Amino acid sequence: MWIAQNWEDYVLLDASDGERLEKWGKYTLIRPDPQVIWKNRRVSPWWKRADARYRRSSSGGGGWEGNRLPEDWEIRYRNLRFRIRPMGFKHTGLFPEQATNWDWFSERIRGAGRPIRVLNLFAYTGGATVAAAAAGASVCHVDAAKGMVAAARENAALSGLSGAPIRYIVDDCRKFIERELRRGNRYDGIIMDPPSYGRGPTGEVWHLEESIDGFVALAAGLLSEKPLFFLLNSYTTGLSASAMKYITDIHIARPRHGSTAAEEIGLPVKESGLCLPCGSSVRCCFD
Repeated sequence: MWIAQNWEDYVLLDASDGERLEKWGKYTLIRPDPQVIWKNRRVSPWWKRADARYRRSSSGGGGWEGNRLPEDWEIRYRNLRFRIRPMGFKHTGLFPEQATNWDWFSERIRGAGRPIRVLNLFAYTGGATVAAAAAGASVCHVDAAKGMVAAARENAALSGLSGAPIRYIVDDCRKFIERELRRGNRYDGIIMDPPSYGRGPTGEVWHLEESIDGFVALAAGLLSEKPLFFLLNSYTTGLSASAMKYITDIHIARPRHGSTAAEEIGLPVKESGLCLPCGSSVRCCFD
């Protein structure tokens, strides 16, 4: 497992009975997590003193209870800064487990010895965008949600990257790839963090298991003649890391003589000393 263990402003305090207990800077949250299928004794006093708890509704959706949180606040990871903003569907605007991938591709960018162009697809609030730009890459950030792209701009500014070469695009990722292919644009690194389920701007339905093979094959055409890396993430429990590796090997690694590694990604749990699985990633390198 690849573990995001270098955080200072985020701590996963405990995890039990479908919930995780987290410290985000000064504030403590309880959020549901389908991976937490075990029940253990809740020793931490923060279970009873959390600043907010997200409860799912039996009719769908949910909301924050006992909310003593500000509208937003900042946390940091190394030299990066992020705005945390609790949302209507349990999210905070950041996936802290992805820090292990930020460290991986940042090291590759810094060690490349040449200008690196990175494409971040399904880029959300820009955690990976900010990390890649801070490492010295020029980044194209693509997400279909205008609000998420605005949040990414804000995160870049918080990290002192307002003037960095980041191109922000509000668009459907597939349609953007198709246009980039026609324009002849190419990238040295591609980061792909697709949702499990979604709808396109004209109602197209996206199911990760049904769509990911064709999507990776399409995105492969955007890699440059001397690619540096390709990263594919998944939070879909039914899609194994091995299956994602197979897809990446077929469409990305073998045609370009690259090498792949696939693992679960996770967060250390302070109370138990164990690690919470938080999805899977495939990393492809070209040397």
